[in-house]
Amino acid sequence: MRTVLLLTITAILSFTTPQAGAVTAKAPAVPAKTSTLKADFAALLGGVHEIAAPGAPGTLCVFGDAAFPVVIGGMGRETSGPVVGAARFGNGRVMAFSHNGYFGVEALATSDTAALMVNAVRWAAGGRALAAGAKLHVGLYRKGGLVEFFDKRGFSATDADLHRLNAVQVLVSDAHSFSDKDVEVVAKFVAGGGGLITASCGWGWAQLNPGKDLRVDFPGNKLLVPMGMVWGDGTLERTSPRGFAAGDLPPPTLHAGLALHSTLEHMAGRFQLSADDVTQASSTITAAARALPPNDATFLPKLAKLAGDDKVKLLPTPKTPIKKSDLSARLAATFQTMTAKILPPEQVKEHPAARIFPGEVPAGAARIPRSLTLDTTVPAWHSTGLYAPAGSVVTVEIPESAARKKLWLRIGAHNDSLWNLDKWERFPEISTRVPLTAPSTKAASMFGGPIYIEVPDKCELGEMPVKISGAVAAPYFVLGKTKPMDWKDRLRKEPAPWAELECSKVILTLPSSSVRALDDPEALMKVWERIVDLEDELAGTAAERRRPERVVCDQQISAGYMHSGYPIMTWMDQPKSFASKELLLKGNWGIFHELGHNHQSGQWTFDGTTEVTCNIFSMYVFDKLCGVTPAKGRVSLDEVAKNYAKHVSSGKRFDEWKKEPFLALSMYVQLQDAFGWDAYKKVFAGYRVAPQNELPASDDEKRSQWMVRFSKTAGKNLGPFFQMWGVPVSQTALDEIKKLPAWMPSDFPPKR
Repeated sequence: MRTVLLLTITAILSFTTPQAGAVTAKAPAVPAKTSTLKADFAALLGGVHEIAAPGAPGTLCVFGDAAFPVVIGGMGRETSGPVVGAARFGNGRVMAFSHNGYFGVEALATSDTAALMVNAVRWAAGGRALAAGAKLHVGLYRKGGLVEFFDKRGFSATDADLHRLNAVQVLVSDAHSFSDKDVEVVAKFVAGGGGLITASCGWGWAQLNPGKDLRVDFPGNKLLVPMGMVWGDGTLERTSPRGFAAGDLPPPTLHAGLALHSTLEHMAGRFQLSADDVTQASSTITAAARALPPNDATFLPKLAKLAGDDKVKLLPTPKTPIKKSDLSARLAATFQTMTAKILPPEQVKEHPAARIFPGEVPAGAARIPRSLTLDTTVPAWHSTGLYAPAGSVVTVEIPESAARKKLWLRIGAHNDSLWNLDKWERFPEISTRVPLTAPSTKAASMFGGPIYIEVPDKCELGEMPVKISGAVAAPYFVLGKTKPMDWKDRLRKEPAPWAELECSKVILTLPSSSVRALDDPEALMKVWERIVDLEDELAGTAAERRRPERVVCDQQISAGYMHSGYPIMTWMDQPKSFASKELLLKGNWGIFHELGHNHQSGQWTFDGTTEVTCNIFSMYVFDKLCGVTPAKGRVSLDEVAKNYAKHVSSGKRFDEWKKEPFLALSMYVQLQDAFGWDAYKKVFAGYRVAPQNELPASDDEKRSQWMVRFSKTAGKNLGPFFQMWGVPVSQTALDEIKKLPAWMPSDFPPKR
């Protein structure tokens, strides 16, 4: 277990600042108004040892003098972040959760989470004296489902009107329920002595509000920032079996203000932070800097002092990465990134690391204007065949009628953020997005990159003209549009360091060096089109495709060897394979797998099979494109027998089955071998047309329904087969298929 400062936040507040030049093992004092922190913490966590983890809780940054973390979650292997925070504000108090699921029935069904909620309401009320026999009045804003919960615990709970809070001692509301106009009303209520219990999920809000900035557009953050807290866009990992451990005072490095102050003292040599504390302080400060609005006048100016010269050369590479322990470099990178976001385009300069990755535009490359037609019926990124040199201003012109229609300019395909990783093999953030809110928009990026126009879903602008100037040409091939001779003679030689190859089903973003010698992109992209066609075919989603998939190669990605999404991200060992028809036809399990993730459905993917059901698509492409049937593929029938024997020897434990993707895949291989691909297609189609009330509502139902649907499609009772593998299904499901003839694969289970 990592070590942390043995000092609590309360202890820090009691220290006196050491004399200049002195060195101490203790953190220095910081000015603070909260003299009752220890009592506040005890009041909140009395009787609380572990709280629930509803959904995927986001991050909460605590930075204000009167704010403090209450419960923390994990952020990678070595660092943590607050999942619950609290603060005093004026005469009032506020408690914030990093997921609105904490107001849900399931989370509050756990005794400790319920106890924390009750403690929070009592603490937020400030210990006010009430008339004899009166109950504490809790106002519920759009949270009427909590009336019974609070009434049963001795409170008086009613629906709240934000403009009539005189009789309310504590207000309970999701932060995302507030409008900008509500923020001032609620802040005034708290400052005047009211209590607020609120919750939201930063990453969830950002996902539901594409094109908006969590830092400046989210009303919840507008409310919390003056109170010394802010929701970030990351996620937190559990620290206990059922959620998050609670009860211990979080270390001071979890408070961004204290972490920043301690780091300044550490770098000045006035005391020594441990290596673990440096790592945590770096993570905490970075998270806060990325979450705070650019006009923050309390934290960011101090960070600028800590970051030092903004011209510091940070040149991360795979051989010389920036590690979490490289505190000054990490914070300089944070400051440089935040500064570039608020500078006028003309003042954005090329970052020295841009020449390493994503690469340098050759000196003397011509800046060109280009006019194109944008089909806004196709959502997401639209390639332009242009590249923005690092530190150069590009201009985008659109019709006045299209301004403020949620179109964005994107510079850079490498949109994976590396902030939370233990080491950075490239700069942690190198892509830039700028809203197109005017007929003419100028933008610049420290790192440069391919230029895209982002189109929101359900855009109603139709086809529209776009003109881009100040960019350089990139190698760009579009199947069915680009003439092969133009590609060979001119386009593959264009100067930009990154190229794109496009067909109707997928767009590849590759280093230009990997396509300079590509003679026949048409044949290559027909193979790529076939790959995605096959996965669409198996999933039954071909008619619903509204945009191509995207695949981007990167120096470093945020998770795994590859990861799914838009775009699918891969490492730099893949361009050679992706640009070779011959290699693709031999098979590429990794990319077929990630495309499979993009075709998965949660309705037939139960716990333990997220990395399994995507491989059904891998097997299908191998079969139909590469000529390798599942029975003779990566998990052949021979491997199935070995996997089953090993599974039996370990007691056929379902928990073990869920941990081994290729063990679990064995079952799916057997089903395909016996009933063919048509059975899978029919089962998938059945889910797609089923009414919502017939779809599984829990993980138990997912397992049972998968068995029942496949059994009815195959005309066989698969109950004994599922039981043989130790996959739990309900008795109701078994009864539903018991009249079908029982089935088991031939020679299965294998003789030992």
